[in-house]
Amino acid sequence: MENPLRGIVLLIGATFLFSVGDVLSKILGARVPVFEIGWLRYLVFVAVMLVLNGRGGRRVFRVRSVANQLVRGAMLVASMMFFVFALRHMALADAASVGFVSPLFITALSVPLLGEVVGVRRWAAIGVGLVGVLVVIRPGTGAFQPAALLVLASSASWAFASVLTRRMSASEDTRATLLWSAVSGLVLLSVVAPFVWVWPAWSDLGMNLALGIVASAGQWLMVQAYRHAGASVLAPFSYIQLIWSVSMGYFVFGTLPDQMTFVGAAIIVASGMYTVHRERVRSRERAAARMA
Repeated sequence: MENPLRGIVLLIGATFLFSVGDVLSKILGARVPVFEIGWLRYLVFVAVMLVLNGRGGRRVFRVRSVANQLVRGAMLVASMMFFVFALRHMALADAASVGFVSPLFITALSVPLLGEVVGVRRWAAIGVGLVGVLVVIRPGTGAFQPAALLVLASSASWAFASVLTRRMSASEDTRATLLWSAVSGLVLLSVVAPFVWVWPAWSDLGMNLALGIVASAGQWLMVQAYRHAGASVLAPFSYIQLIWSVSMGYFVFGTLPDQMTFVGAAIIVASGMYTVHRERVRSRERAAARMA
């Protein structure tokens, strides 16, 4: 049953938890190998998903396309790892600002992967959003941070996974998809983690477990949000995460974005909002065409 207000509240809660997770990742990234952070995070993710699906037995692993599930899981791991690596060198709000280019990548990838038609106005919005990214990262100047390229790689990986999720949504159970994401991610990270493993201090271990719980809770809230409201309703509220990131970056790390970062972030958000608006219009047009 749709309940847009509940969906919005759940999504805002998810964005808050994601920002808390980013803070924990940035702190841990200075102390613990990044692949180790990811492995412990996914270990908690798997444990949470197994508890939530405990009564399902083997049935919870049944999916129509194992290949799509594995690729999606790999893309989510890549997105997380690129972002955590970037956070070691970038301010939280700067990384979050560049990361909001994901909706634009999703629109672009929907053409080759979903066969969707993207009009001139949405391509223009993508172009404007990329200009916003250039304003934030300022290549060729002293303010340029190479780590911003890692955030772009993270956003592209997330967008690829999101498009795959959209393609599988009609045929795959959400719980099964989340479980496959957790397990496949843990397996991938288990290949690398032993080679970089450093036994963490107890405080870091506790922080990493908290990161896993926070990230898993954020994923659960996001899934629940989309059960109560459509993507076109919720998408604009995902940008509230930028407010959380700026606030937490200031109170935890004592950093604030400079003026150009705010300008670039505003351009990225505006282009993303316009893209969402155009997708909403196209959805209404398709619905009207089917009823005609």
